[in-house]
Amino acid sequence: MKRCRVIGHVVTNSKHDVLDRRKIMVVKPINGGPSQLALDGVGAGIGSNVLVSESGVAGSQITGLKYPPARSVIVGIIDGD
Repeated sequence: MKRCRVIGHVVTNSKHDVLDRRKIMVVKPINGGPSQLALDGVGAGIGSNVLVSESGVAGSQITGLKYPPARSVIVGIIDGD
């Protein structure tokens, strides 16, 4: 898992059916590194500090698919600093 900050969200007019009504967020690791996309599994907002899991299991649990179309998932919001 990584600590990240949500820096934006993705707006699309077409995406995989299981991602319908799911937010795709842009997150940046707090310790540096490139930005990446992650499914929002907890209702995070822009500016939130979050925990991002990159396990296939998290993506599977959020989408309900054995082989999900997304690997990175926001699994928690970090309160405070």
